[in-house]
Amino acid sequence: AFAQALTPAYKKEQKQVVANAAALSEELINYGYQLYTGGTDNHLMLLDLSKKELDGSEAEKKLEAVGILANRNSLPHDDKPFKPSGLRLGTPSVTARGMKEKEIKKIAELIDMVLKNKMVSGKIKAEVKKLAKRFIFNG
Repeated sequence: AFAQALTPAYKKEQKQVVANAAALSEELINYGYQLYTGGTDNHLMLLDLSKKELDGSEAEKKLEAVGILANRNSLPHDDKPFKPSGLRLGTPSVTARGMKEKEIKKIAELIDMVLKNKMVSGKIKAEVKKLAKRFIFNG
């Protein structure tokens, strides 16, 4: 692992991970989501869904149903541990597959469509699958 971390290819990939996370956070903010920290400067972000009609657990399940993985996450102001208002998203896995900002914008759109029930989940799942098939992981 240490030898891999010293390679130029690994360093390039990690810069892309951060660039993808910045793009995802920016797109989600454009869709009206609030990030708990206002943005990100690393590989992940935490959406604050406390002002939305669903909690982090519901969001996690809805996204998982279409093939997008996220994690529910408690926020400091949460008083119900089983109804967290946070949703944690990251970009290392999609970056490892070769996705860049163009695909991240599509992922943000799909996330928004799922969370706002803008399209039948079967159609979104098909779009997620189509995108994933274009970027087979070769790690």
